[in-house]
Amino acid sequence: MKKIILLIVVLISTNSVAQSKYEQGMAKAFELWGQQKTSEACQLFERITKAEPEEWLPPYYVATLEILGSFGIKDEATLNSKLKKAQEFLDIAKSLSPNNPEIIINQALLNTAYIAFDGQKYGMTLSGKNAALYSEALKIAPENPRVVLGKAEWDMGSARFFNQSIEPYCKDVEKSIELFNKEELPKFYPMYGKERAQQVLKQCKKS
Repeated sequence: MKKIILLIVVLISTNSVAQSKYEQGMAKAFELWGQQKTSEACQLFERITKAEPEEWLPPYYVATLEILGSFGIKDEATLNSKLKKAQEFLDIAKSLSPNNPEIIINQALLNTAYIAFDGQKYGMTLSGKNAALYSEALKIAPENPRVVLGKAEWDMGSARFFNQSIEPYCKDVEKSIELFNKEELPKFYPMYGKERAQQVLKQCKKS
């Protein structure tokens, strides 16, 4: 679960012709992200959040960058600082776009960051919440490949913990790849996951 979403391929056009300031800013933020300048990208998404208070995507991406940056942190105070900020921006995104499956599974990823840091401390309280979040997202968007993949990976982690077979969930990973291949999304919409799904499927075949 630690590596989920880490292999993000941003397929965003940077053509500035006839773009609004919002579009130009978002394209620049993705460009910085693609250059591994995550701090600069996060700061720009924050500025766009303030300038465009009706748009859910900028705060969503602030939260995403903070969550991804929290994996591997060894100091709990630093972790809490990053994830508290992520939660604040995720809450902004939620208020602008309620019942959004992309935001729901990002909340699950935030919880996973805590669990990955200290499973004994956070696992008991957050594991059940994550199961509920993935089920909620799947009910809302059963054809969303990121939802299908995220739930499959979470279920695989639970199966491994209880020494159960992950085979039933490999079929869900295969389904997510089929859905990724058919996906057509608006500009700047989350579109990561296909490469991750392919990696997970290889692990399925080895198990």
